[in-house]
Formats: sequence, structure tokens, C-alpha cells
Amino acid sequence: MTATPHRQFKNICVLSEFNYGKHKEFVEAAIVLGRSIAERKLHLVYGGGNRGLSKLVSKVAFVRESQVLGIIPRALKSLGNLSDSPTGKELVVSGMQERITEILNHADAFIFLPGDLATPEALVTLAS
Repeated sequence: MTATPHRQFKNICVLSEFNYGKHKEFVEAAIVLGRSIAERKLHLVYGGGNRGLSKLVSKVAFVRESQVLGIIPRALKSLGNLSDSPTGKELVVSGMQERITEILNHADAFIFLPGDLATPEALVTLAS
């Protein structure tokens, strides 16, 4: 029996806007995911915001020397409420549609973590 060739993923996109608050198990899982991405020498793409599980994953992966790219719409960036500095590189785009396009251009695979109503919408949009 011959081995089946498989595609190697290098750029993983993690999406979630979940405000994890008191959900310790979600925080722990996000930390483990960030570590795993870094240990496998993968690059991380995320939505570029400063909240939620995807930001936590990005911080963990970044401090463990993964390349991290946050893709954020100009409108969210210009609100000025993003108190956190970017994790890794930041790509500011014109709007949500361009954000989706850039995420698709930069990611080989996707991981969706618990989130608000935007997370299932992103899943459907990216799958179509």
C-alpha cells in the first residue's frame, strides 16, 4: 500500500470573537492551541482585534515565535478602542469584505472557536 500524499498546511487562521470572561476551560484551550501552532512552526492569521479567544491564541503563538498576521478593517482600527498593540504584523483593510478576501489569501486552513453571531457568519461566508 502506498502512502497518500497530503497537503502541508503552513498558515492557520483562528477566528473567534468570544468574550470568554469566566470560562476558564476556553482560556486553557486557546493557550494550548497557541502553543501547538508555535510548536509546529505554523503561521497564524487572525481577525486583528484585541479581544476574544483568537487574540489570546495570537499572543501565545507570538511569544513562542510564530509569525502572526492580524487582518483588521480600517473602521475597527480607527475606533481607537483597540487598546492592545498589534500582535505580530497587522494588515489594515478597507472593510469586512476585503478582510475576508485577505484571510482567504493568507490562510491554508481554519479553526473556528466559540464566538458571537459573527463567527458562524464567517464560517458560512468562508465556506461558500
